[in-house]
Amino acid sequence: MVTTHEQETTQRARDLYAQAEQSSLEYWADRARNEVHWDTPFTEVLDWSNPPFARWFADGTTNACYNAVDRHVEAGNGERVALYFEGEPGDTDAVTYADLQARVSQAANALESLGVTKGDRVAIYLPMLVESVVSILACARIGAVHSVVFGGFSAEALRSRIDDAEAKVVITADGSFRRGKPNMLKPIVDDALSAEGHTVDHVLVVNRNKAEINWVEGRDKWFHEVVSDQPTSHEVVWHEAEHPLFILYTSGTTGQPKGILHTTGGYLTQVTATARDTFDLQPESDVFWCTADVGWVTGHSYIVYGPMSNGATQVLYEGTPDTPHRGRWWEIVEKYGVTILYTAPTAIRSAMKWGRDIPDRHDLSSIRLLGSVGEAINPEAWDWYREVIGDNNGPGTVDADGNVTPGPRQDHPVPIADTWWQTETGAHILTPLPALTPDELKPGSAQRAVPGISVDVVDDNGKTMQDTTQGFLVIREPWPAMARTIWGDDDRFVNTYWSHFDGMYFAGDGARFDDEGDIWLLGRVDDVMNISGHRLSTTEIESALVSNELVAEAAVVGAADATTGQAIYGFVILTDEAAGTDPQEAEEQLRNHVGTHIGPIAKPKRILVTTDLPKTRSGKIMRRLLKDAAEGQTEADPTALATLADPAVMEEILSGMKR
Repeated sequence: MVTTHEQETTQRARDLYAQAEQSSLEYWADRARNEVHWDTPFTEVLDWSNPPFARWFADGTTNACYNAVDRHVEAGNGERVALYFEGEPGDTDAVTYADLQARVSQAANALESLGVTKGDRVAIYLPMLVESVVSILACARIGAVHSVVFGGFSAEALRSRIDDAEAKVVITADGSFRRGKPNMLKPIVDDALSAEGHTVDHVLVVNRNKAEINWVEGRDKWFHEVVSDQPTSHEVVWHEAEHPLFILYTSGTTGQPKGILHTTGGYLTQVTATARDTFDLQPESDVFWCTADVGWVTGHSYIVYGPMSNGATQVLYEGTPDTPHRGRWWEIVEKYGVTILYTAPTAIRSAMKWGRDIPDRHDLSSIRLLGSVGEAINPEAWDWYREVIGDNNGPGTVDADGNVTPGPRQDHPVPIADTWWQTETGAHILTPLPALTPDELKPGSAQRAVPGISVDVVDDNGKTMQDTTQGFLVIREPWPAMARTIWGDDDRFVNTYWSHFDGMYFAGDGARFDDEGDIWLLGRVDDVMNISGHRLSTTEIESALVSNELVAEAAVVGAADATTGQAIYGFVILTDEAAGTDPQEAEEQLRNHVGTHIGPIAKPKRILVTTDLPKTRSGKIMRRLLKDAAEGQTEADPTALATLADPAVMEEILSGMKR
């Protein structure tokens, strides 16, 4: 049965699309005026006189921190919880918007006391703590450009980002907790700054896990000591819409880091609008949980800026989904009454592998919408996510032997927002707006562009595809949250993103239309394999593998082959039920399964059964390392290894490939 709320949101979505189709510029101007507070209203919407360097709302002034915090306090919502913090050891904090305003003001005053001024860069190398959000917003408040560096990166990677941005201050922690053990960060900062020639004057250290650390007098300062002495009020500094907000370095790169620059007004407009539209976000009643790390763009856009600009209540969790047990996430959902859960397909597939009896022990009935982000989600994971997590209407029963009988189911399953976007796009580009069109969802497809975005699938010549075969995903027109450049390298920005097709942004992903005109993502173009002249998508083969009852998770790469040009290599994790299967028997069964599912040409040359895959701490599979292993490399790239949640997994994979 369709509720009144669903009818209203469906109509709202139709109205948004209709308005955007009449004029995308007028649409974005309207969203900017309604979603963002401007100290000086803008009169110019878009300056596209020097493509691909866009200027959105350029003559307006605003402040991202004011929009995320102060305006909610001024509107009388200061006592609303902004962040429910849950530490891995179980320590908690409920931070209201009024609390946050005071803490951010103190941090802003502290940065200014250290000589940080508008335009200076601040590197933030922190775990998932309230101080991470406070530091980001304090930078935005005074106009310092924050460069958040994921806490899993090595000293070498951290130093390269500090040097490229010429950071004046580093904010870090002594360490954090990860899988029950101290995870040290300050020693990595010390290592990164051990060589001369850096620009860092001060290192602020959050006292998190109380571990013993080295101290550099004159440079190092305890975060709490510097911040707590500051006034709890700070006068907002208004910034031009095109003032730089943050630099974010893309993950998994080699060589010179690629700092994606986002500015203030256009970015804030689109993340605020899409956070509301994609998730049907109701700040008065929803509890939103995006499980990403703030070190990635998802954490920037859909933890810090998008939901908070809407005044939402969120969960911020420090730890991993399997510590101290594999039901930790579901325990948190139940505890805080999470209504919207936004996570990665990798995490979903891990939960599938662990078995549905774990989430079935918990009451997940508060969830009304699910989201997926990070990579294309295979239909099997989509179905499991919707049925097991979204359809849960209460905890199951556990018998004397520990077996779980699922609890009651929802009257109708919750929708899934399968989102596609990138660091470079800043905000959602494709998503079916499932809260608005629940009956039109297609498992595994992000389906259509958000209102006001001109997305297409084109052939090699940049012409719109006329059939359902694979083409290239492009964006034909500028959009508010688009990256403005690569920090310090305009030429690289043009050559990387705007040179493949004339006048169009090339995302680097393959895609296809279906018969109804919806878009299906097929993975990175460099993940499209050419097997004896046949173009095959790794995503398609991975989905075929996961559809087999033996497989919990799969990754596929193409490796150089003298005979066929490229050969297909698969790496699979078996389900708990299939864990005792002979690896050779599993390999043969799965090769035949792919051949039946797609065709003989798609049969992998080799399928390696492994206990895990090389994943970053954000959950992305590092396929480059798998490709290296498939091509015979005997040692993994140490820089890439440093980004993995469990570097030891590559030893198992490299050993298996040797055999």
